[in-house]
Amino acid sequence: MAHRLITQVVLIGGRVLGRAFTEAYKQAQAASNYQRAQAKINPNAASARASLSSGMTLGEACQVLNVKPPQGGQTNMEEVMARFKQLFDANNPEKGGSFYLQSKVLRARERIEAEVGPALEKAAQEAEVKEGWKPKVYKDR
Repeated sequence: MAHRLITQVVLIGGRVLGRAFTEAYKQAQAASNYQRAQAKINPNAASARASLSSGMTLGEACQVLNVKPPQGGQTNMEEVMARFKQLFDANNPEKGGSFYLQSKVLRARERIEAEVGPALEKAAQEAEVKEGWKPKVYKDR
């Protein structure tokens, strides 16, 4: 009688776990399909990758640091860094702050940098092209 009960428990448990795994797989597949569809609609792939890697959208990052969202890939990075330093230091666990909040502030800064970084690199390249290449020449004395 006991072996019959144990067998039923194992079979029912297997069915429950199998159904849960199947449902989780379906949800993951739907999320992946949704992300692909969003990437096709908005071809800004760097933004999509940054959002996935940090787990934070650009809007959330701007709210955490209390800064304006970048307009056309341009933002005041001095303001972002000032807010980051202020909030990062205020949430220092050694001073009674929260490590969780400190990590959120760090992720918010990283997310904004990921959004603005390519635009800053492009602007730097354009400035270098505009100035022309001027190598540093060192003369032996």
